[in-house]
Amino acid sequence: MKTQIIPNTPFEVSKIIYGCMTISSANGKINPTEEEIIKDAVKSIRTALDEGINFFDHADIYGRNKSEEIFSAIWKEVPGLRDNIILQTKCGIRFSGDGGVNAPHRFDYSYEHIINSVNGSLKRLKTDCIDILLLHRPDPLVEPEEVAKAFSELRSSGKVKYFGVSNHNAAQIELLQSCLDEPLVANQMEINLLHNDLMNAGVIVNQRQPGEFIRNDGTIEYCRLKKISLQAWSPLARGILGGDIRSIYDVKIKEAAIAVEKLAVEKNVRREAILISWLLRHPAKIQPVIGTVNPERIKAVCKAVSVDLSREEWYMLFLAGRGEDLP
Repeated sequence: MKTQIIPNTPFEVSKIIYGCMTISSANGKINPTEEEIIKDAVKSIRTALDEGINFFDHADIYGRNKSEEIFSAIWKEVPGLRDNIILQTKCGIRFSGDGGVNAPHRFDYSYEHIINSVNGSLKRLKTDCIDILLLHRPDPLVEPEEVAKAFSELRSSGKVKYFGVSNHNAAQIELLQSCLDEPLVANQMEINLLHNDLMNAGVIVNQRQPGEFIRNDGTIEYCRLKKISLQAWSPLARGILGGDIRSIYDVKIKEAAIAVEKLAVEKNVRREAILISWLLRHPAKIQPVIGTVNPERIKAVCKAVSVDLSREEWYMLFLAGRGEDLP
């Protein structure tokens, strides 16, 4: 596994991040026992570790708070592991009913919620420190000064080392950063061959009819300028491009899947590796967050770090994902 440094931190991390959202699902088994869930989760985590992954991504809401707790079983399985991996989690999403029967689904970056969320994550993960905390989705009611107060307390208490965001555009990051006394180090966004808005925003500049409405203008460039590490959630496009091509009825998506398959055959890897290598080829040093709990698929995905895409191959995939030619 190849590694890279997260700017403004001392962390040397694997280029691929293992996302723990679904480790509490027991590989889709019906009515699994707690023991089965833990066993399958540990197997998936061990496979990721064996492949050289040392960066694990969580969120307080994953598995309705269960995934963090399930992950903590790895400490007994691999003694001393905590000092050798990077743990990242997120906060800010609250489901309906959380905090009151009539409470709606909402985002919450209040001082109290950030502090309470981190304390809950620490308890579930059975650790005394989170390496990176991300704010999960932009809160329209955010008060940057309140976020800064929470971050300062969490940092001074040793509960969180570094901070970042998820699903934030350049202006939203800039607003938060204006009140913080240290740089935000990461931004996790949905990026994949089909959801290519961040790249596409850069090529439809000054087009009267871009075909779609994109509000991510400059986010990649901003993150590169500010040395904010970009992470890609759903890098495999929810598995659409890696399944049975015959079952794809959308013509443009099917053509994209065929393009990926063609390159996978040429490179002698699975389609998943091609999709991940497309992200790794980008100069922003995007880190894909893979979420599969299938050990064989984890191994197949990790082969992406050895796949070299030429500029022409990258653009061939980009055009296939766009479903149309460049301006």
